[in-house]
Amino acid sequence: MTAKLLFDFLVDQEKNTITVRREFAAGRQLVWDCHTKSELLEQWFAPKPWKARTKSMDFREGGHWHYAMCGPDGEEHWGRMDYISIQPIESYKGWDGFCDAEGELNAQLPRAEWHSTFEELSDTTQVQTVVTYQSLADLETVIQMGMKEGLSMALDQLEELLDNLKK
Repeated sequence: MTAKLLFDFLVDQEKNTITVRREFAAGRQLVWDCHTKSELLEQWFAPKPWKARTKSMDFREGGHWHYAMCGPDGEEHWGRMDYISIQPIESYKGWDGFCDAEGELNAQLPRAEWHSTFEELSDTTQVQTVVTYQSLADLETVIQMGMKEGLSMALDQLEELLDNLKK
């Protein structure tokens, strides 16, 4: 890859949002599939050396993705994305939060609405995700937990996966 692709991580403390924009050198359908199919999500949706593992996934409005981020020493951190709306290959919205292995949400940790859009540009696809928290304290909690660093590493893995899938 010769050109540096776009990556923005913008925090808006007044709106309690994080906006992530990332460009990928791949078609929109393939980028969409990597966000919406568990067998592909598992290959990138965790910061190295962690791996994602799906317990259950039902990608439809009213459905969910229940997953664990698994560390190299056997530790597990569970998450759950509940899908609110889906416009195939265009966008989806969902509520993401921390949970336990049974899918029970952890009320002590922040939950946020994720709105991801997929835009095909001339020879790349740009994904924009706006993550909205219920309070500034929730936003600050995930920043302190390393969301920027973890998400950056995960998106780098997505870029590698897309490169391999295009071969």
